[in-house]
Amino acid sequence: MPLRLSEHPEQDRPRERLWGVGPAALTGQELIAILLGTGCAGRDALAVAGEVLARVPGVGRGKAARVVAALELGRRVGVEQEPPPERIRGPVDVQRFYASRLRDLAVEEFHVLALGSQSQVLGDLLITRGILNSSLVHPREVFRAAIAEAAAGIIVVHNHPSGDATPSADDRAVTRQLVDAGRLLDLPVYDHVIVGGDRYVSFAEAGLL
Repeated sequence: MPLRLSEHPEQDRPRERLWGVGPAALTGQELIAILLGTGCAGRDALAVAGEVLARVPGVGRGKAARVVAALELGRRVGVEQEPPPERIRGPVDVQRFYASRLRDLAVEEFHVLALGSQSQVLGDLLITRGILNSSLVHPREVFRAAIAEAAAGIIVVHNHPSGDATPSADDRAVTRQLVDAGRLLDLPVYDHVIVGGDRYVSFAEAGLL
């Protein structure tokens, strides 16, 4: 019979290790075990945590909800800790601002970063959520939001939940459509930045605008 969590040496229990060596030293299984608090059906919290990581059914909706809620709370704390930069000097600034907001999302979000004449951030505008294509991201919605912020120019940003930031055919089509509309409105699109995990692709850097 496997040991129950209470039967492990105290220094080896996840909660004690958290306080003893810090959260960065813990495995993902140990961190999830702390979130779960208790096991179920003859399995201790570490065993259940291992099943969560392996995506094995039977964890239970209550415990699964606790993990999901904790992950969302962590994402929101990360967002709150990363204020917008005073000015956007390049795509690294864009990626740094959006990474914590977008990298862990299960769906794509399309944002407009409205900039003033000195590249200062005027607003972060969510345009759409879902699969990105030219029928969902219409220039009318993008530029209406930017004009409402009195933007001098915009950077458009979206995420790839897969973690691969490589532009798709739809990404390129949306970008061309927006760049052409921006020229007509004298409201330039400075860049399109795709966030994928901890990486990004900048259309401006790649010469795709």
